[in-house]
Amino acid sequence: MDLAQLKELVKAGESETLELKETTGQLGRAMKSVCALLNGASGGHVIFGVKDDGRVMGQMVSVRTHENIANELRNIEPAVFPTVETIKIDTHHSVIAVRVPGERTGLYAYKGCPYIRRGPTDDLMPNQEYKARLMEKFHATRRWENEPADPSITMDDLDAEQIQLTINEAVRLGRLKAPKDRNIERLLRGLGLILNNHLLNAAVVLYGATSKVSIYYPQCSIRMARFRGLDKRASFDDNRQYTGHAFSLLSHAESFLLDHVPIAGEVISGQMRRRDRPWYPPRATREALANALCHRDYTIAGGSVTLAMYNDRIENANPGRFYLGITAEQLRGPHESKPWNPLIAGVFYFSGVIEKWGSGTTNIIDWCNEFGMCTPGWREESDETVKAIFILREHIPRPESQPESQPESQPESELEKNVISLLKDKELSKSEISRQLGQKVISGQLKKVLIALREKGYITHTIPEKPMSRLQKYSLTNKGRQYVE
Repeated sequence: MDLAQLKELVKAGESETLELKETTGQLGRAMKSVCALLNGASGGHVIFGVKDDGRVMGQMVSVRTHENIANELRNIEPAVFPTVETIKIDTHHSVIAVRVPGERTGLYAYKGCPYIRRGPTDDLMPNQEYKARLMEKFHATRRWENEPADPSITMDDLDAEQIQLTINEAVRLGRLKAPKDRNIERLLRGLGLILNNHLLNAAVVLYGATSKVSIYYPQCSIRMARFRGLDKRASFDDNRQYTGHAFSLLSHAESFLLDHVPIAGEVISGQMRRRDRPWYPPRATREALANALCHRDYTIAGGSVTLAMYNDRIENANPGRFYLGITAEQLRGPHESKPWNPLIAGVFYFSGVIEKWGSGTTNIIDWCNEFGMCTPGWREESDETVKAIFILREHIPRPESQPESQPESQPESELEKNVISLLKDKELSKSEISRQLGQKVISGQLKKVLIALREKGYITHTIPEKPMSRLQKYSLTNKGRQYVE
């Protein structure tokens, strides 16, 4: 780096990738920054001899100066050797630039404490973040799923029939060769679920069938509810919880959806017959549930996979976060398969529950689009959960043969009709609608009307996967436009 490049680098001041120190007298604080940058995705620079506002002052630099920096770098573990450059300012003054490589899952510590960079400041890495990075670091060899199961769990506690069904389906699909020996223990070894003569945790998750599972593996559970409104503040029509192996949990969830997903009937044009069509594509919801069971973080013993159904959407959540560099945005397109529990995911693949690794989310999107639904979304919540969200594009039209049914779905009040009229030509936010109606503040009545119009299928969110987004607006659905016309 020459002087011109240095001035260009520091002119904007400190940032997430740049720390400025006036002199090496601030070595201790500077090393916290080096540690934080090592733990960041982009790395960056720590510069000595530059003021916080970007003015290049320089300092006296000697052999002892470089020795002090090298000695202080030894306090960072594991050992690291960043590039240290000296840029002369004038005859007596120089700037020292430490170029730090970044590592997204870095686990570097300075004097025993890990730091991360938040904007231009250095903070201690939260325990939750440290734990997640530690899990990722050893993921290839040491995971919860490939650790020995609780010693109280024996072969007799597994569902032998489900194990045989898995093998049968894998052979039928051509994903495994037909075994010569149908001994349960040998089948489990073939699936990689016994190691060093020990049952693995993955075997219990997949096939644990007795009451011991609920005692020693409370995370092998699913909670489901059908709420009457648009959020959890509403009362619910049904609330269920099950404990068991992954195949049984998936079966319970599918039964729950069959019980509660409405099925719209429509008369096929030119034919004297009706076609029944559920509000949500079963293949998509099944795939999302299977993904939740495959990718959840089973070290969170108190967490369950959850399925919440509202009037306008289904939310499927699993404990954990986006690991191994996967992001919500990547899930929308082709992406590398990085299953968090590859043993569990592998058995689900053999049994035909999931398809080719890495294609699950794109299949879900395709199935929803074919179904006329909004593109589903995924997001990571602050409480260590990952959520898949399926949102209705609009209310499913009632059968043509029953035009008199559901009269309540028509706009009833003048306020409802005015809101629909305002959205005729453009998308508007809640506050914009309020202002155009002449209201100084967003009234409670307007909020109720917007909810009612969404439930009736006349309007929809422009960002359906983020209902609470500050950028959220409303637009007319096809049904709303037909009403205007």
